[in-house]
Amino acid sequence: MSEASDFWATPGGWTLLTLGEVLLVLFGLLICVAFILLADRKIWASVQMRKGPNVVGPFGLLQSFADLLKFVVKEVIIPAGADRVIFLLAPVLSFALGVIGWAVIPFAPGWVLSNINVGILYLLAMSSLGVYGIIMGGWASNSKYPFMGSLRSAAQMVSYEVSIGFIIVTVILLTGSMNLSAIVQHQAGGFWNWNFVGGGLKANWPLAPVMFAMMVMFFISALAETNRPPFDLPEAESELVAGYQVEYSSTPYMLFMMGEYCNIVLMCAMLSILFFGGWTAPFPTPFLAAWPPILAGLFGLLMFALKIMVWFFLFAIVKAIVPRYRYDQLMRLGWKVFLPASLAAVALVAGWRVFSAA
Repeated sequence: MSEASDFWATPGGWTLLTLGEVLLVLFGLLICVAFILLADRKIWASVQMRKGPNVVGPFGLLQSFADLLKFVVKEVIIPAGADRVIFLLAPVLSFALGVIGWAVIPFAPGWVLSNINVGILYLLAMSSLGVYGIIMGGWASNSKYPFMGSLRSAAQMVSYEVSIGFIIVTVILLTGSMNLSAIVQHQAGGFWNWNFVGGGLKANWPLAPVMFAMMVMFFISALAETNRPPFDLPEAESELVAGYQVEYSSTPYMLFMMGEYCNIVLMCAMLSILFFGGWTAPFPTPFLAAWPPILAGLFGLLMFALKIMVWFFLFAIVKAIVPRYRYDQLMRLGWKVFLPASLAAVALVAGWRVFSAA
């Protein structure tokens, strides 16, 4: 036993262990994306009183895997005037940046790849880089419609990232940390401690309306950040044929879509962590102290997964029932409503924390 434990402490053992953890998270994320994509189609079909995918596998559960096989075996077609290197690099970059943000997401107590103290800054940096894949794909296609779609995407992602940043600042002011695990632990003990109701302390309950509004704004900004309806202006088929990925086919197109869904699930996870307690249950859990660590971790993972499912259901419902915004409405909402509101919320939360503590 001692020799085995000593091996994992060596650089080679640490590298193998870290690689295994990364592959486990990546495999779990891809399986999650496959079934979330199916859920998206099923929810949309139910709203329209259709059945949705129901042929491949029991209840259509294998439809996403059949689509994966179809995309992989199809021919990759590159337009004659396209920049081949950038054309193929763009979807790979979009997918990689969609996955890499999960390195700092805590799934359960102690279940995180990299428990860094600036996890929020890391996520903001990765999400800011995500727009490059879309811009590269639109520009390299050498077609005006993809290029217009990529410009729209850059504009709206930058616009709503500003609001998302200020909204996250209110959470940082409440919890006093940029470590995602610390933010989750700050909300432990029951739903009355979660940040959307003011962060738990009785002295902070007057902040509940402000933090609830920040949660709603974060959700709407996440829709714009991930190009989801009603903010899917970069992919508006009635205006741009299909947007920045119109010239793509086969595996490169699949990578764009997988990167987008990885970002959607990441936003659902961030909503759960920042406002809904992450892996913590909505009720006190003193019984977990007597459980083995692995079972307590699985319980936390179950709570986290359920919250992600709830948020994704809301993402899917908005897609099904809310009409698309015009581009000027999108920009006006981001700059004239969300930006001043989030700035005012930062001032209110900061002022409350200073004067209530005094």
